[in-house]
Amino acid sequence: MQDRENNALSIAVLTVSDTRTEDTDTSGQYLAEVLQSAGHTLHEKKIVRDDIYQLRAEVSRWIADDNVQVILTTGGTGFSGRDSTPEALAPLFDKRVEGFGELFRAISYDEIGSSTIQSRALAGLANNTLVCCMPGSTGACRTAWENILGQQLDAAFKPCNFVAHLRGK
Repeated sequence: MQDRENNALSIAVLTVSDTRTEDTDTSGQYLAEVLQSAGHTLHEKKIVRDDIYQLRAEVSRWIADDNVQVILTTGGTGFSGRDSTPEALAPLFDKRVEGFGELFRAISYDEIGSSTIQSRALAGLANNTLVCCMPGSTGACRTAWENILGQQLDAAFKPCNFVAHLRGK
């Protein structure tokens, strides 16, 4: 379990959507609630249109902010014409976390079958900030948190986790 005093991370949540509002953003709200329940701090939560340059600008701002250690994005990872999260954010990564997308799709296969092939979930490290990009559904965010992120953002999880790689830890 997360040691609330010594291992709390500062996490920003970004919902990528042309249609969601604060009232209808169930995925972003889920991430904000679950990360706080795990003892982390919600640095900021925003909704940004699915536009490469707006996404890059917002995430770059958080990557440059010494107070942000993790950025969780939801939405824009599919194949529709407006889905541009991977194109927007992958160029910002210093190192890609290849296993995040691979593991997410492997776990999702048990839940949604071959439809998981259309997920372009990805993650990377940028300026010692972990950036994880998930699909826009609340179920996908739950899958990622419960099976990957909850453990990897917990300094007590062994044999390894991402906490030691983040700024200020």
